[in-house]
Amino acid sequence: MFPPDFYAVVLAGGRGTRFWPLSRKNVPKQCLSIDGGPTLLQRTVSRTGLPPERVLVVTGPDMVEPVRAQVPGVEVLVEPSPRNTAPAIAWATWEVARRGGTGCVVLPSDHVIADEAAFRASIAHAAHVAAGGALVTLGVRPTRPETGYGWIEPAPGEGKDLPVQRFVEKPPLSVAEEMFAGGRHLWNAGMFVWNTRTLLDAVRAHLPHTAAMLDALDAGAALADVWGRSDATSIDFGVMERAQGIRVVPVDFGWSDVGSWPALLEVLPHGEGGVTVSDAVVARRASGNVVHASGKLVALLGVDDLIIVDTPDALLVARRSDAQEVRLLLEEVERRGLGRYA
Repeated sequence: MFPPDFYAVVLAGGRGTRFWPLSRKNVPKQCLSIDGGPTLLQRTVSRTGLPPERVLVVTGPDMVEPVRAQVPGVEVLVEPSPRNTAPAIAWATWEVARRGGTGCVVLPSDHVIADEAAFRASIAHAAHVAAGGALVTLGVRPTRPETGYGWIEPAPGEGKDLPVQRFVEKPPLSVAEEMFAGGRHLWNAGMFVWNTRTLLDAVRAHLPHTAAMLDALDAGAALADVWGRSDATSIDFGVMERAQGIRVVPVDFGWSDVGSWPALLEVLPHGEGGVTVSDAVVARRASGNVVHASGKLVALLGVDDLIIVDTPDALLVARRSDAQEVRLLLEEVERRGLGRYA
């Protein structure tokens, strides 16, 4: 399906703070299983369909050990410090080119995709489009007026891929509702396909400090010595919103970024009381709950729309509507000197 010099770059540097207390510093979100099967990172690598030697995983120094343990046989690139996605992606694409790769797909490590065959077909089409010199992004057909995602506005027209007219960063609800009702806009899922040379040329045009870092690597410099020269910005703002000739492939393969605990309601089967990862559940007058308590019987009585996450050393109980504040709760845990629970 893919040419022999096509690679996958998987970004695994995030910590997943909104999935605390299951997601921790030593076991970040991408290293978790949400359903008792393979972890999110393992599923991401597997669904590419590429052999391990043509997959590169990028992570930070504080996560390298758990990430490596998840994907034996896959090379893990360790960025010296967090500087957002643009330097990480530019460096990883440079590494693909250094290995003889001419094209690659860039994927977040912690998303869920229901139809993996449709996913691979979309990547294959995007690779064909990228062979013509375009930077390609995948745009997910939206299911609601979401304000937590960036949106993509394609140029008017029909087809398996379209020119990108503009990117819209996390809009207010009124704008999201308008775009959703219009039926033309797409969610920006952070998945990209390009030829290595096309991306590196775009970095040179729009991110001169990152280009200088890559030039120094070409000259034999150590990454740790030049990493700080790179532009600390996202690939969306640094390149995709500035470059010309961007194209989008609209996709509909059952995507979720699993950004917080309520997202499990979208991706796991519903049972008694909501969705529950546990040995067994008994519920009366309970609905809409999200419960993760492996190895336990969970009994729910007269409660709705709660998040309950039980781990060996921490218990989270919250309203579903407050899910976005879990990361703030984690910040308070650390502020109080309870970092051993972080």
